[in-house]
Amino acid sequence: MTEQSAAELTDEIRARLLARPELILSDRDLMRALIGAREAEVGENVIDIRGRAMQALESRLDRLEAAHESVISAAYDNQSGMNTIHRAVLSLLEPTDFEEFLENLDMAVAPVLRVETLRLVMESGGAVPQPEGSGPLMIAPAGTVAGLISGGRRMPRGNDIVLRRTAQETLAFHGESRAPIRSEALLPIDLGPGRLPALLLMGSADIGRFNPAQGTDLLRFFGQAFRLVLISWLRK
Repeated sequence: MTEQSAAELTDEIRARLLARPELILSDRDLMRALIGAREAEVGENVIDIRGRAMQALESRLDRLEAAHESVISAAYDNQSGMNTIHRAVLSLLEPTDFEEFLENLDMAVAPVLRVETLRLVMESGGAVPQPEGSGPLMIAPAGTVAGLISGGRRMPRGNDIVLRRTAQETLAFHGESRAPIRSEALLPIDLGPGRLPALLLMGSADIGRFNPAQGTDLLRFFGQAFRLVLISWLRK
């Protein structure tokens, strides 16, 4: 390349950059190179405040971008989770009898919620020495729900939703599944005055699916909807 053609190319680039200076400002690598060249020119004993300010702004921009991406990701997850719960609630309303309602828990609701097991544990005031039943409905002695919620701890966790790694006490209630149950959600169900409590038990093979740090708003909504549907069947 001749000196004349190089000069023409330089003039062309210069004219383009003067017409659109944002091309430089929007390119971090180019701005960093320009500032580095300036600092090399002035020497090590001179601090270029503009360069330091540029670095601080870059760092702040990186943090803002990370926060922005985190907010978008959380919003997407919330929207996706809401859609999943809505589909599961609609599936609860489809059965026409109680037997079909129970079968539907395994056949439709559990896949929608993406869990390996979905069990309804109901206490009995009669002589039930051990949990009875297979599939989605388990009949258990009085006091079983409180014991499952406490998960072997000395103090029960109350009547709120519990998210945790699978406890030894609940393994028999999950029953057989395609993969070992490693995390679980326990949704206590209050069936009203004169009725023993019930429990909706979800199990996942993913150890991180249910953990105490997660929010429970969507699961609480699902539990409330499930409670109303179950009570309507028990009244018939």
